[in-house]
Amino acid sequence: MCDTSSKTPIWQAIAQALRSDLAEGRYAPGDKLPTEAALAERFGVNRHTVRHGISALADEGLIRTRRGAGAFVASTPTDYPIGRKVRFHDNLTAAGRLPEKRVLLVEDRFATDGEAQALTINTGDPVCAFHGLSLADGQPIAVFESVFPLSRTPGISAAFGAQGSVTEALANVGVADYTRASTRVTAVRAGATHALHLQIAEGDPLLRSSSVNVNLAGSPIEYGRTWFVGDRITLTLDT
Repeated sequence: MCDTSSKTPIWQAIAQALRSDLAEGRYAPGDKLPTEAALAERFGVNRHTVRHGISALADEGLIRTRRGAGAFVASTPTDYPIGRKVRFHDNLTAAGRLPEKRVLLVEDRFATDGEAQALTINTGDPVCAFHGLSLADGQPIAVFESVFPLSRTPGISAAFGAQGSVTEALANVGVADYTRASTRVTAVRAGATHALHLQIAEGDPLLRSSSVNVNLAGSPIEYGRTWFVGDRITLTLDT
Protein backbone atom coordinates (compact mmCIF):
# COMPACT_ATOMS: atom_id res chain seq x y z
CA MET A 1 0.00 0.00 0.00
CA CYS A 2 1.27 3.50 -0.89
CA ASP A 3 1.90 5.96 1.92
CA THR A 4 -0.18 9.07 1.18
CA SER A 5 0.44 10.81 4.49
CA SER A 6 3.07 13.12 2.97
CA LYS A 7 0.86 14.39 0.15
CA THR A 8 0.06 18.11 0.14
CA PRO A 9 -3.63 18.80 0.85
CA ILE A 10 -5.36 20.06 -2.28
CA TRP A 11 -6.47 23.32 -0.63
CA GLN A 12 -2.84 24.10 0.26
CA ALA A 13 -1.80 23.43 -3.32
CA ILE A 14 -4.50 25.82 -4.55
CA ALA A 15 -3.35 28.47 -2.09
CA GLN A 16 0.24 28.07 -3.29
CA ALA A 17 -0.81 28.30 -6.94
CA LEU A 18 -2.66 31.55 -6.22
CA ARG A 19 0.34 32.90 -4.27
CA SER A 20 2.45 32.24 -7.36
CA ASP A 21 -0.10 34.09 -9.51
CA LEU A 22 0.15 37.11 -7.20
CA ALA A 23 3.95 36.99 -7.09
CA GLU A 24 4.14 36.87 -10.88
CA GLY A 25 1.82 39.88 -11.20
CA ARG A 26 -1.02 37.98 -12.83
CA TYR A 27 -3.36 39.91 -10.55
CA ALA A 28 -2.60 43.46 -9.46
CA PRO A 29 -3.55 45.05 -6.12
CA GLY A 30 -7.27 45.71 -6.12
CA ASP A 31 -8.04 43.15 -8.84
CA LYS A 32 -10.87 40.73 -8.28
CA LEU A 33 -9.93 37.06 -8.33
CA PRO A 34 -11.93 34.63 -10.48
CA THR A 35 -15.08 33.31 -8.89
CA GLU A 36 -15.06 30.19 -6.73
CA ALA A 37 -16.82 28.37 -9.56
CA ALA A 38 -14.15 29.41 -12.06
CA LEU A 39 -11.32 28.42 -9.72
CA ALA A 40 -13.02 25.11 -8.96
CA GLU A 41 -13.10 24.38 -12.70
CA ARG A 42 -9.47 25.45 -13.10
CA PHE A 43 -8.22 23.14 -10.34
CA GLY A 44 -10.74 20.34 -10.85
CA VAL A 45 -12.09 20.44 -7.30
CA ASN A 46 -15.27 21.48 -5.52
CA ARG A 47 -15.98 25.03 -4.37
CA HIS A 48 -15.52 24.13 -0.69
CA THR A 49 -11.89 23.16 -1.36
CA VAL A 50 -11.33 26.41 -3.27
CA ARG A 51 -12.89 28.37 -0.43
CA HIS A 52 -10.47 26.75 2.02
CA GLY A 53 -7.50 27.84 -0.10
CA ILE A 54 -8.82 31.39 -0.45
CA SER A 55 -9.36 31.60 3.30
CA ALA A 56 -5.70 30.79 3.85
CA LEU A 57 -4.65 33.71 1.64
CA ALA A 58 -7.10 35.99 3.44
CA ASP A 59 -5.62 34.96 6.79
CA GLU A 60 -2.19 35.92 5.43
CA GLY A 61 -3.48 39.33 4.36
CA LEU A 62 -2.79 38.67 0.69
CA ILE A 63 -6.41 39.03 -0.35
CA ARG A 64 -9.60 40.50 1.07
CA THR A 65 -12.99 38.89 0.76
CA ARG A 66 -16.25 40.79 0.71
CA ARG A 67 -19.55 39.08 1.29
CA GLY A 68 -21.48 38.93 -1.95
CA ALA A 69 -18.69 40.63 -3.93
CA GLY A 70 -15.88 38.07 -4.08
CA ALA A 71 -12.16 38.02 -3.30
CA PHE A 72 -9.81 40.89 -4.13
CA VAL A 73 -6.04 41.24 -4.09
CA ALA A 74 -5.12 43.31 -1.05
CA SER A 75 -3.82 46.77 -1.83
CA THR A 76 -2.10 49.38 0.29
CA PRO A 77 -4.62 52.04 1.33
CA THR A 78 -4.11 55.38 -0.41
CA ASP A 79 -3.08 58.26 1.85
CA TYR A 80 -5.50 61.16 1.39
CA PRO A 81 -4.59 64.35 3.28
CA ILE A 82 -7.39 66.57 4.56
CA GLY A 83 -6.34 70.17 5.01
CA ARG A 84 -7.25 73.70 3.98
CA LYS A 85 -6.48 72.91 0.34
CA VAL A 86 -7.76 69.54 -0.81
CA ARG A 87 -7.33 68.67 -4.47
CA PHE A 88 -8.28 65.14 -5.54
CA HIS A 89 -5.92 64.98 -8.52
CA ASP A 90 -2.94 66.39 -6.62
CA ASN A 91 -3.50 64.14 -3.59
CA LEU A 92 -3.66 60.94 -5.62
CA THR A 93 -0.70 61.89 -7.81
CA ALA A 94 1.39 62.67 -4.72
CA ALA A 95 0.52 59.22 -3.36
CA GLY A 96 1.82 57.61 -6.56
CA ARG A 97 -1.66 56.66 -7.79
CA LEU A 98 -3.36 57.44 -11.10
CA PRO A 99 -6.41 59.62 -10.34
CA GLU A 100 -9.66 59.41 -12.26
CA LYS A 101 -13.13 60.87 -11.81
CA ARG A 102 -16.30 59.68 -13.51
CA VAL A 103 -19.35 61.88 -13.74
CA LEU A 104 -22.51 60.07 -12.64
CA LEU A 105 -24.98 62.97 -12.71
CA VAL A 106 -25.03 66.76 -12.84
CA GLU A 107 -28.38 68.29 -11.99
CA ASP A 108 -29.87 71.63 -11.05
CA ARG A 109 -32.34 71.40 -8.17
CA PHE A 110 -33.38 73.14 -4.96
CA ALA A 111 -31.36 73.14 -1.75
CA THR A 112 -32.42 70.95 1.16
CA ASP A 113 -32.44 72.27 4.72
CA GLY A 114 -29.03 70.77 5.50
CA GLU A 115 -27.46 72.03 2.28
CA ALA A 116 -28.88 75.50 2.80
CA GLN A 117 -27.47 75.65 6.32
CA ALA A 118 -24.01 74.52 5.17
CA LEU A 119 -23.95 76.97 2.26
CA THR A 120 -25.61 79.88 4.15
CA ILE A 121 -28.42 80.16 1.62
CA ASN A 122 -32.16 79.67 1.91
CA THR A 123 -33.89 76.32 1.74
CA GLY A 124 -35.23 75.94 -1.78
CA ASP A 125 -32.60 78.18 -3.39
CA PRO A 126 -31.26 76.79 -6.70
CA VAL A 127 -28.11 74.66 -6.51
CA CYS A 128 -26.07 72.44 -8.81
CA ALA A 129 -25.55 68.90 -7.49
CA PHE A 130 -22.60 67.01 -8.96
CA HIS A 131 -22.54 63.24 -8.33
CA GLY A 132 -19.39 61.32 -9.20
CA LEU A 133 -17.10 58.35 -8.67
CA SER A 134 -13.43 58.70 -7.68
CA LEU A 135 -10.89 56.05 -8.68
CA ALA A 136 -7.22 55.36 -7.98
CA ASP A 137 -5.37 53.18 -10.50
CA GLY A 138 -8.73 52.23 -11.97
CA GLN A 139 -10.15 51.01 -8.65
CA PRO A 140 -13.17 52.82 -7.15
CA ILE A 141 -12.26 54.45 -3.83
CA ALA A 142 -15.16 56.84 -3.23
CA VAL A 143 -18.50 58.17 -4.39
CA PHE A 144 -19.33 61.79 -3.77
CA GLU A 145 -21.94 64.51 -4.09
CA SER A 146 -20.89 68.17 -4.30
CA VAL A 147 -23.49 70.91 -4.07
CA PHE A 148 -22.85 74.45 -5.37
CA PRO A 149 -25.07 77.52 -4.80
CA LEU A 150 -25.97 78.86 -8.23
CA SER A 151 -26.18 82.41 -6.86
CA ARG A 152 -22.39 82.30 -6.28
CA THR A 153 -21.39 79.90 -9.08
CA PRO A 154 -23.67 80.75 -12.03
CA GLY A 155 -23.11 78.48 -15.03
CA ILE A 156 -21.20 75.81 -13.14
CA SER A 157 -23.52 73.03 -14.33
CA ALA A 158 -22.36 73.54 -17.90
CA ALA A 159 -18.75 73.99 -16.79
CA PHE A 160 -18.32 70.38 -15.69
CA GLY A 161 -16.55 68.48 -18.43
CA ALA A 162 -16.16 64.79 -19.00
CA GLN A 163 -13.40 64.59 -16.36
CA GLY A 164 -15.52 66.34 -13.76
CA SER A 165 -12.81 68.59 -12.31
CA VAL A 166 -14.29 70.75 -9.57
CA THR A 167 -11.27 73.08 -9.60
CA GLU A 168 -11.54 73.68 -13.34
CA ALA A 169 -15.31 74.14 -13.22
CA LEU A 170 -15.03 76.70 -10.43
CA ALA A 171 -12.26 78.53 -12.28
CA ASN A 172 -14.49 78.70 -15.36
CA VAL A 173 -17.20 80.49 -13.37
CA GLY A 174 -14.86 82.97 -11.72
CA VAL A 175 -13.77 81.19 -8.53
CA ALA A 176 -10.00 81.48 -8.81
CA ASP A 177 -9.22 79.62 -5.59
CA TYR A 178 -10.96 78.02 -2.65
CA THR A 179 -10.10 76.45 0.69
CA ARG A 180 -11.72 73.98 3.04
CA ALA A 181 -13.43 75.65 5.99
CA SER A 182 -14.67 72.56 7.84
CA THR A 183 -14.61 68.76 7.67
CA ARG A 184 -16.53 66.10 9.57
CA VAL A 185 -15.69 62.38 9.24
CA THR A 186 -17.96 59.58 10.43
CA ALA A 187 -18.00 55.79 9.97
CA VAL A 188 -21.04 54.38 8.14
CA ARG A 189 -22.12 51.21 6.35
CA ALA A 190 -22.46 50.96 2.59
CA GLY A 191 -25.95 51.09 1.19
CA ALA A 192 -26.98 49.18 -1.91
CA THR A 193 -26.24 51.93 -4.46
CA HIS A 194 -22.89 52.88 -2.94
CA ALA A 195 -21.90 49.21 -2.80
CA LEU A 196 -22.74 48.83 -6.49
CA HIS A 197 -20.60 51.79 -7.56
CA LEU A 198 -17.71 50.90 -5.26
CA GLN A 199 -17.74 47.17 -6.09
CA ILE A 200 -18.11 46.15 -2.46
CA ALA A 201 -20.79 44.37 -0.47
CA GLU A 202 -23.75 46.13 1.09
CA GLY A 203 -22.94 46.79 4.72
CA ASP A 204 -19.16 47.10 4.21
CA PRO A 205 -17.50 49.93 6.20
CA LEU A 206 -17.22 53.38 4.66
CA LEU A 207 -15.77 56.68 5.87
CA ARG A 208 -18.13 59.58 5.16
CA SER A 209 -16.57 63.02 4.91
CA SER A 210 -18.77 66.13 4.98
CA SER A 211 -17.03 69.40 4.17
CA VAL A 212 -17.59 73.04 3.24
CA ASN A 213 -15.29 74.92 0.88
CA VAL A 214 -15.18 78.72 0.73
CA ASN A 215 -13.94 81.25 -1.82
CA LEU A 216 -11.33 83.94 -1.16
CA ALA A 217 -14.02 86.16 0.35
CA GLY A 218 -14.97 83.44 2.83
CA SER A 219 -18.35 82.65 1.26
CA PRO A 220 -19.32 78.95 1.00
CA ILE A 221 -19.22 77.79 -2.60
CA GLU A 222 -19.28 73.99 -2.16
CA TYR A 223 -20.84 71.55 0.27
CA GLY A 224 -19.43 68.09 -0.35
CA ARG A 225 -20.14 64.64 0.99
CA THR A 226 -17.81 61.77 0.10
CA TRP A 227 -18.11 58.09 0.96
CA PHE A 228 -14.66 56.44 0.99
CA VAL A 229 -14.12 52.66 1.00
CA GLY A 230 -12.75 51.99 4.47
CA ASP A 231 -9.90 49.66 3.49
CA ARG A 232 -8.82 51.54 0.35
CA ILE A 233 -8.12 54.97 1.81
CA THR A 234 -6.35 56.46 4.81
CA LEU A 235 -7.57 59.94 5.68
CA THR A 236 -4.77 62.02 7.20
CA LEU A 237 -4.97 65.45 8.80
CA ASP A 238 -2.75 67.86 6.89
CA THR A 239 -1.77 70.68 9.25
